[in-house]
Amino acid sequence: MPKFLLSLLRSIAYGLAAAMVWLFFFSNASFLSNSSVQTKAEPVSYARAVRSAAPAVVNVYTKATSTDPRSYQNRTIQRQELGSGVIMNAQGYILTNYHVVYGADQISVALQDGRVFDAVLIGQDQLTDLAVLYVEANNLPVIPQDASIDPQVGDVVLAIGNPFNLGQAITQGVISATGRAGLSPANGYADFMQMDAAINAGNSGGALINSNGTLVGINTAAFQRQRNQDIQGIFFAVPYKLANSVLQKLIQHGRVIRGYLGVSGDPVVNQAGEPLISTAQTLYGVRITGIEPLSPAAIAGMKTGDILRQINGVQLSSVHHALDIIAETAPNTTLNMLVDRQGQNLTIPVVIQELN
Repeated sequence: MPKFLLSLLRSIAYGLAAAMVWLFFFSNASFLSNSSVQTKAEPVSYARAVRSAAPAVVNVYTKATSTDPRSYQNRTIQRQELGSGVIMNAQGYILTNYHVVYGADQISVALQDGRVFDAVLIGQDQLTDLAVLYVEANNLPVIPQDASIDPQVGDVVLAIGNPFNLGQAITQGVISATGRAGLSPANGYADFMQMDAAINAGNSGGALINSNGTLVGINTAAFQRQRNQDIQGIFFAVPYKLANSVLQKLIQHGRVIRGYLGVSGDPVVNQAGEPLISTAQTLYGVRITGIEPLSPAAIAGMKTGDILRQINGVQLSSVHHALDIIAETAPNTTLNMLVDRQGQNLTIPVVIQELN
């Protein structure tokens, strides 16, 4: 009898152990299966950013009428242009490109909700390729903005516009390079952001946003094709801070008022005037290489060869930094220029004039 009970108890123990092992593996397999379903990564999407910004990007249509100079019968030519714009505030002010509205006799703005308005040109600035339009309307969608935004090289950006009048479309890329955002009348695209989000005809004046839907810049141009070179992926936008500064000036004055000094110069790294050739080097100052006759600099007594180091106590970080300080100074304002003249530091007061 004891042997029988011992055998029975042993069989029951083996069965319970086997059941426990089976339940353990089964429950773990089920848990792992459920976990793989629950932790499946969501697809990368910028839909939320587009939804918040896209309604504030409008289509801009312009018409211009001119007389054909080759015709003896005063035949008129009607020119139509296409572009985009960005609603900057609820009062109805819209930023677009100068080249989109230049010479237009009639400007129309079409919102994404189907509304169409005649627009008034408030002001335009050729140097930054920006213009401000005004529409009288209610319940306008406004683009998300951040005054402290500081775009970095490598940031993902989305360009919103109306390419070839096919309807609103989005292109995606990254910021490839950034310039100083200022009002200096620098040549080329030195003050603009470079990115590879495609800008086609009709995209000009549209919004460049980041992955949060915040305005980063105003799309403006594609790099001009060079001889025998098929250039791709080089596009430009006016940085938000510069665009917003121009917006406020155009609303206030109808034009952008820039300060004028009347000098040209090169960056140097020391008192001897050795040129700055690398971004790793520290700027000593800007060596004056030319002074325009009767300019504020000439009247104040600045000379070629002077090394401009500070403006009103602000240490210069680049040539563009100096130009921006001058450009953003109101005419008839006196600025103190600290220059190194043959090893001697001099402070020269200069009365800034308006750039014409």
